[in-house]
Amino acid sequence: MKKVLIITSYFPPETGAASNRIHHLAEGLQKNGFSVSVVTPLPNYPFGKIFLEYKGKFSQTQVENDIKIHRLWLYASNSKNKVLRLFAMLSYSLSLIWFFITNKLPEKIIIQSPPLIVAFTCMLFLSRKRQLILNVSDLWPFAGLELGAFKRNFSYRILERIERFNCRKATMVLGQSNEILDHVSKLVPNKKVFLYRNYPDFAPPKLIEKAVIPSKIRLVYAGLLGVAQGIHKLCQHLDYSNIEFHIYGAGAETNAIRQFMTLNPDLPIVYHGEVKRTVLHNLLLEYDLTIIPLLKRIYGSVPSKIFEYSRLGLPILYFGGGEGEKIVMENDLGWVAESGNYDDLNTVLNEIVLEDLNMTLNCAIQRTAIERFNFDVQNKKLIDILDIKNQ
Repeated sequence: MKKVLIITSYFPPETGAASNRIHHLAEGLQKNGFSVSVVTPLPNYPFGKIFLEYKGKFSQTQVENDIKIHRLWLYASNSKNKVLRLFAMLSYSLSLIWFFITNKLPEKIIIQSPPLIVAFTCMLFLSRKRQLILNVSDLWPFAGLELGAFKRNFSYRILERIERFNCRKATMVLGQSNEILDHVSKLVPNKKVFLYRNYPDFAPPKLIEKAVIPSKIRLVYAGLLGVAQGIHKLCQHLDYSNIEFHIYGAGAETNAIRQFMTLNPDLPIVYHGEVKRTVLHNLLLEYDLTIIPLLKRIYGSVPSKIFEYSRLGLPILYFGGGEGEKIVMENDLGWVAESGNYDDLNTVLNEIVLEDLNMTLNCAIQRTAIERFNFDVQNKKLIDILDIKNQ
């Protein structure tokens, strides 16, 4: 049986786009004849603390759905202190080196990036004889520069060199956007690249007419409440005359959002906390419109929520610019507002008529998602490439 190892910093039971993406990749390969194993840290994201059921363990190996999962020790932290964050990545890198020394590794290895340091460790210590496939989900360090996390200094130039080394050492680079692939091709011309979108892998639900017609548009955000998403600022700038705003998720901005709600009890904002993904999908079917925001336009970023929520038949209001905006517009998935322009966002919201958010629109969006964002078709193309490389 063909064997493949996936090395990632995020994996279930952790939540979020990165975890879901790698989990779908692992299951897709396993269902198509690969013997899949995964190496990942003990679960800790997004809280920066080892999950309760894994506390006190140095490592753990388990089998879930015929996928062997090796969970390794790391110093867990989501601190804003860059030294502590670096130490967390280095601790996982050290665990990876020990794993490489003590285990027999397959010839095919898929490596998730970022974190850059973790990917660098893999590229540096793994044999050139292996097929090393670099799965780039975000352009780091460039995305950090756009978010204000980095400045163009000596440290940034070091990270750029690490990024270039990782791409050069890789046999092939998977990128979740065309912008990522363009960037990689500029770094390393003639490098083999493959567009691997964050398509979901779940059965599309049957859409049913809503029993109650609301008086206002029920706008929902579901996902990470992090700095990049800017949900706290969104709460402050939304015009609530035509909407009620519902929030699902957890992250760095949770407390700030709760505090804002406490100070503004008259605003129609409801925070529902964090729920499991399967439960969330059923809950989202009750809403009229979802918003997918980014605090700043991030080159290379295409939120996976575009593909996931369109499969639910949920109209999208995209507020992040870039390639994601283009996908929403070209596929008629909803509306877009100019990135960072809250006046334009509210103008668009006020132009949306509640009667237009109907079953006809929902079904059209779901059909488009099923036809154009097909996980199985994409996965088959990837497997064909992997098999060719193996011959």
